[in-house]
Amino acid sequence: VQLVESGGGLVQAGGSLRLSCAASGGTFNDYYMGWFRQAPGKEREFVAGISWSGARTYAVGPVKGRITISRDNAKNTVYLQMNSLRPEDTAVYYCAARPSLRPTMTVSGYDYWGQGTQVTVSS
Repeated sequence: VQLVESGGGLVQAGGSLRLSCAASGGTFNDYYMGWFRQAPGKEREFVAGISWSGARTYAVGPVKGRITISRDNAKNTVYLQMNSLRPEDTAVYYCAARPSLRPTMTVSGYDYWGQGTQVTVSS
């Protein structure tokens, strides 16, 4: 499975961004999908996850309440809508695919990763 993220960029604090992750090379709805982020000097951390059908979503940490994860299986794409962005949200955002129906927040639980997209929030 190949994953390609897009939609990152520079935004002012309080602004919004919508990240996309297009998948190819596999059966998209066989995969649990996750979004992670990694800020400079920090470990990669789980942001949100979504079940194969989109019926169950999870978000954790300081972004919870400000983000929405969704997927369109017809388009083989998962999205991350981020609102009320803060400078501390600055990071490289990665999408990841897990060939399982069970969710996980661990980096090691995902087999496939995109190259990442940079999100920079200015104050």
